[in-house]
Amino acid sequence: MAEILKGAPVTAALNEKMTAEVADLRAKGVVPTIAIFRVGERDDDLSYERGAMKRCETVGVEVKNVVLPADVDSETFFKTLEELNNNPTVHGILMFRPLPKQLDNEKARQMLNPAKDIDGCTDGSLAGVFTNTKVGFAPCTAQAAIEILDYYGIDCTGKKAAVIGRSLVVGRPVSMMLMHKNATVTTCHTKTVDMPSVTREADILIVCAGQMESIGAEYLREGQVVVDVGIGWNEEKGKLCGDVKFDEAEPVVGAITPVPGGVGTVTTSVLVSHVVEAAKRTL
Repeated sequence: MAEILKGAPVTAALNEKMTAEVADLRAKGVVPTIAIFRVGERDDDLSYERGAMKRCETVGVEVKNVVLPADVDSETFFKTLEELNNNPTVHGILMFRPLPKQLDNEKARQMLNPAKDIDGCTDGSLAGVFTNTKVGFAPCTAQAAIEILDYYGIDCTGKKAAVIGRSLVVGRPVSMMLMHKNATVTTCHTKTVDMPSVTREADILIVCAGQMESIGAEYLREGQVVVDVGIGWNEEKGKLCGDVKFDEAEPVVGAITPVPGGVGTVTTSVLVSHVVEAAKRTL
């Protein structure tokens, strides 16, 4: 039976650390502040916004909500973004995307100041991930996977790691982050030949394929650590499931994150930790 790598204790540890850091910053006259920049009223944006605001309140980070109508014109949108970039009291900007079709998503992504890019979407932030330097921030989901490994004392040094997925949101950044932790990393994707033979060799397997329950026992071996980043609603089972077939994996592997209750639980805390770090960098 595998050890279940739950996200809740990881989140609790991050929150405790952030609370102390925020108190120290406030004592020095710096109030960590996030601007949540939203266009329109999409349900998924509103849900994530509520979660982020709750986590900010827990650790003492201030929230500035900046909401524009769904039919906002381009000039108003980019003027607002520039004002947030230049506002010294705002340390992090969470800009919900995709934007409505009348707005240039790519221009907005590139215009966001990497120093305030707490969601890790700009080229500057991604460059920081690849060079392992403090330029912007890593994508939150990718870092959440690493935070889980760190919390549970899973040493990556000298280990073989495989990542299933090569997106800029998770796959490629988490591959680089594992490499920075001295793992030997193989990135798998839709063109990988005989993927199961590759993944079975891995000591650590990060699954971010974006295909619900696509990874079964044939991809796995005894003793592996499996971090399942995927999440989707399984109509047949009537529940949330990950990219890994948990019922097949759990009796085989050494440790695995659950879905729900794993990586997703940690992601919002990582986002808020980036706000705190951005505030610390101003000192």
